Order: sequence, then structure tokens, then C-alpha cells
Amino acid sequence: MNSTAETPGSDAYLASLAAVVHDVEGLERRLAAVQIEQLRVLARAGRLAENQAAGSGSRVRVHDMALRSIAAEVGGIMRTTDRTVQRRIDEARTIVEGYPAALAAWETGRITRGHVLVIVDAGGVVPLELRADFEAAAIVRCEKDTPNRVRAELEIIAQRMHPRSFTERHENAAAGRCVRLVPGRDGMSDLIATLPTVLAEGIHDRLTQQARAIMDTRAERAEAERAEAERAEAQLGSAAFGLPPVGNAVATATGTDTAVVATDARGIDLVRADVFADLLLAGTPALDDSVDATAGPLGAIRARVQVVLPIGVLDGTDHGPVDLMGRSPIDAGAARTLAGAVGIWERIFTDPVTGTTTAVDVYRVPLPMRRHLQTRDQHCRFPGCRIAAIRCEIDHTHDHAKGGKTELRNLAHLCQRHHSMKQFTAWKVRQLPGGVLEWTSPLGSTYREDAPTPAVAFTPAGSPGPSGTAPF
Repeated sequence: MNSTAETPGSDAYLASLAAVVHDVEGLERRLAAVQIEQLRVLARAGRLAENQAAGSGSRVRVHDMALRSIAAEVGGIMRTTDRTVQRRIDEARTIVEGYPAALAAWETGRITRGHVLVIVDAGGVVPLELRADFEAAAIVRCEKDTPNRVRAELEIIAQRMHPRSFTERHENAAAGRCVRLVPGRDGMSDLIATLPTVLAEGIHDRLTQQARAIMDTRAERAEAERAEAERAEAQLGSAAFGLPPVGNAVATATGTDTAVVATDARGIDLVRADVFADLLLAGTPALDDSVDATAGPLGAIRARVQVVLPIGVLDGTDHGPVDLMGRSPIDAGAARTLAGAVGIWERIFTDPVTGTTTAVDVYRVPLPMRRHLQTRDQHCRFPGCRIAAIRCEIDHTHDHAKGGKTELRNLAHLCQRHHSMKQFTAWKVRQLPGGVLEWTSPLGSTYREDAPTPAVAFTPAGSPGPSGTAPF
């Protein structure tokens, strides 16, 4: 039996939770201060090695040897290898000397270490003369959201600052696509395919859908196998007494014991890997129960990806990267190819001031409300989550069972994890005008979750009605 302090919602429980949150907050501040100080010390170590090589005729070699020596010295104290320390020194100098504004924002608590790492990672393609501009824009964006939410946007900002277009660089990179086999241990190997992101994501999505379909039908397949085993046993019993066969069962056995049907207990990673091997070696999943795999339950599954497509990319005037929801950017050409295969288009109306989607004019779509919500939400609407809307559930903000209506202002996408949290924990949410969700934690902290800004947002001159139309 739980004690009073363990009962969710009790005063004792909330007091204990508040103490934990307070301690974590204090630890995060102290940890950040220590991490920042360590970065600065490691950066000093790098500058020390550089100064030691100054004026030397073989400057590069002297610097490298000095850096190795310093890294080995520091590694002895940190109890790690000199190679690891040397890599961390390089990373520290990149942050301290290359992104001073981001470091300062981290030090004052405006952003976190995760944000700094995302900024540095995305900013690697930005020319040095534009890095300060990128850093300033990135910090403003990071202050409003979590690192995983801002990553794709920062990558797109950085890619647009690159002197060569993303499309041109993608074409060069695509020329290096390949499949590699890396031998492993215990009879296992890694089969690695380097492909354009949209193809890799599509392959992974199709494998995932097929794996889930197999896992969802385990009970049905196990029952069918048990029934077949029982028919086979009855067939053998009838033959032993000279009776005619039972039904259409055809069975062979070496004894009279009933076959035991093994339960399929594979996790999704194992099922996905097995389906991958089946498709490449046999052309069809082994558990697809149809003769024609292209029309069967598994063969009929097609890959899905969710792309936020600006109008400029669609009409060919913009060659910048495009946001593949939940993942990294893809090239404009791949996005246009995906758009060309879509049989149904929708016209989006946005608020001229906020850019929030207000309506979707849909042509021949049986579920216009769902498509409107996918357009508005783009991803799970729990703070910090970026699971694409096509992989989420549509939730009634005010529960339908308690009188909540099935209308746009009461619906939002939540992934399965956060949908369950809303149902079974003390987290509460209410929906404000414009698709804004206001989440309240068990301790009373509130988190505002604005609807993402749509990719299409412009105002036709002199238009008195809803603005932001995309004439598809």
C-alpha cells in the first residue's frame, strides 16, 4: 500500500515533488556553471598549445605535438584518453571562440547546453563572416523552444546562409550514395545504406508500419495456428480409428503430440530487421498471408513522410532546404517530386498578423478536419515534442466523454506517449484561441504551446478576406 507521501495529488506528494524540482533546478544552474568553466579551461589549453608553436618553422607539427602532450597531461587527471581530451579541447575552442554569444546566453540561463550544441552543429556550414548573424537569430529561436524542436529550423537558416545552394550540394552528396557491409561479431554484420534523406526516411517508415502490422496481428495469427494444430490432431485421431478425415485439414506428424505454437515475442527492432531481410531476399515479407504481396496486408503498406513545403520551393523560385518533420532538412527537388505525386491539394488560409492557420479549403478530401489539424499542428503539441502529426493521435482537449465537442478549437495532435500522460497523470491542458495550448503541470507551472508558423504565410494586396492563400 502506498503511503500518503506516495499518493499522487496529495499535499505530501506535491511537496515532495516540489522539493525534487527545486533541487533539480539548482543542480542545473550549478552544473551549467561548472560545464562552462570547464569549456573555458579546455579552450585555454588549446590556446596554450597554439602559443607554444608560434614562430616555429614547422608550426603545424609543433602545435599538434604540444596539443597531444597537453591532452595527455589533462587526460591523466580526467582519467580518459588523450585523444578524447584533444577532441574536447577542439570542441571547447569552437564554442568559446566561435560562438561567444551562444555561450553567454547559456551562462545567463537564456538557453541550455543542448541549444548551444545544436547551434554549433547547425552553424558549421555558415561562412565565418555571417556566423554572428546566424548566432543571433539562432539564440532568439532557441529561447522559445527545446533543442529538438529548433534543430531543423536552425539547420535551414544555416543552409540558406551557405554560399552554395542546398540543392547543388545535395546533388553532389547524392553522387556518393552507396551500400556498405561492415563485418561484426558473433556472426552479425552491419548493412549500411547511404541514401538521400527522404528515401531513407521512407524506407524506415514502411518497415516500421509493416512491423507494427505484424505485431498488432500476433494474437490472430497465434489463434489461427492453434486452430490448425487442433484440426491436424483431429485428423490424426480420425485416421487412427479408420474414420474419414475431418474437414479439409492436411497434416503430417511424426507422433501423436499436439504441436505447440510458439509466441512471437520479438520487439519492433527485431521485426523491422526481419522484414527488411525478407523484402530484399524474397521480395515479400514472410508473414504476409496474401499470394500477391503488392495487394496483401503488408505489401499494400506504403511509406509516409511529412514535409512542410514553402510556396517558393513548389514553384521553383526557392532552392533552399525543406523541413522534413521530425528529421533533418531535405533538398527542394525531392520535395517537389513528393508534391508531384500528391493527388489531393489543399488551399491554406492564414491570419495576416500571426500567421496562424485559420481554415483549409479542401478538394475531395473525406476528412477535411483532420487535414486542417495536420496543417495547423505539424507535430505533437506537448511542449518540446516534435513527433510528426501523421504519427500522432487527434485528442479532444476537453474530453469527448465529458462533453467536449469534435471541433477545431477542441482538437489537437498528441503522440501516444503524451496522449497517455494527459489521460492518466495530473498534467492538464486547455486550448486558447488560435490553436494555442496551455499546459499545467502537477505543481502548477504553465507552459504555452503555440501552433507552429505555417510555411505559407503572405497577404494578397487589397484582400478583405482570409489571407495567406496558396492557389494549388
